[in-house]
Amino acid sequence: MPEIVAILQGNQRAGARMIRLLEQGKLEALTLLKQLYPHSGNAFIIGITGSPGVGKSTLIDDLITVFRKQSKRVAVIAVDPSSPFSGGAILGDRLRMQRHATDKNVFIRSMASRGQTGGLSRATKDAAIVMDAMGYDIILIETVGAGQGEFDIATLAHSTGIVRIPGTGDGIQAVKAGILETGDVYIVNKCDRPDVDASVHALTMMIGMQNMGRQTSHPSPKWTPPVVKTNALKGTGVDELADTFLSHFDFLKKHNLTDQTKRNQETLYFKSLLKDLTLAKIHSFMETSPAYKSVLKRIQTHEMDPISAAEHVVNTMIILK
Repeated sequence: MPEIVAILQGNQRAGARMIRLLEQGKLEALTLLKQLYPHSGNAFIIGITGSPGVGKSTLIDDLITVFRKQSKRVAVIAVDPSSPFSGGAILGDRLRMQRHATDKNVFIRSMASRGQTGGLSRATKDAAIVMDAMGYDIILIETVGAGQGEFDIATLAHSTGIVRIPGTGDGIQAVKAGILETGDVYIVNKCDRPDVDASVHALTMMIGMQNMGRQTSHPSPKWTPPVVKTNALKGTGVDELADTFLSHFDFLKKHNLTDQTKRNQETLYFKSLLKDLTLAKIHSFMETSPAYKSVLKRIQTHEMDPISAAEHVVNTMIILK
């Protein structure tokens, strides 16, 4: 198909159209995605997460520059929070990366979270497949920035960077809440602040304690998450950060962990799609089935309790299928 060929050739307009259809939940988009899927699986996916205001967008903007100097093609998915009224997004993250707008080897796509929990849009994984098939070497994914709830990125990215800033008090609290389990690289941004060393020391200590707990129960090779100091506005530490991400990817490949990571990611993606497609079938049944409307009337007149009614509708759907 012409659209598929254009995407595989790296055509950004074709890629943007495809991602828009996926965001809208169009069935034809899933048909096209099935054709693109065999051409994916080559990109290095980096997730960048952290609370609002820590400088994620500026940091990604700097990382694009560093990776482009290394002649790598870079794509970005910036997930912005949705308006609770219109469902749209401000898409401010994309505005912060406009200096790369004329670079044909950089593709930046903003996506609205549309109320999804976990800091990611429902179609983020789909968009990553499209960008991967387009031939981008590195895909950077920026999450909404909802703080402690952002764990979904760890199921999508090969390497997850968690951005904190010193002096706010939320960095260590978030680590205590369990986010330490999801980070591969810890970034203390705005390192010109006076208490940056204390924040780095606290993170390093907690990472060390976590690794001690893993040694007896997990004998396989383990990556020790480093703590990198950066100042995104000045570009300080960004070269080191980029090299750290690439080192983590090399570590995964060296110890044959990329295949296991991919298997885990594909299982989670399959389960997510299964839930979405099943829910779509249920909505379609509710809109068109006389059996559903009949049961609904019986609930409203108290002829049937809601529990029995739900069980009846599910059984009816199974029989019809």
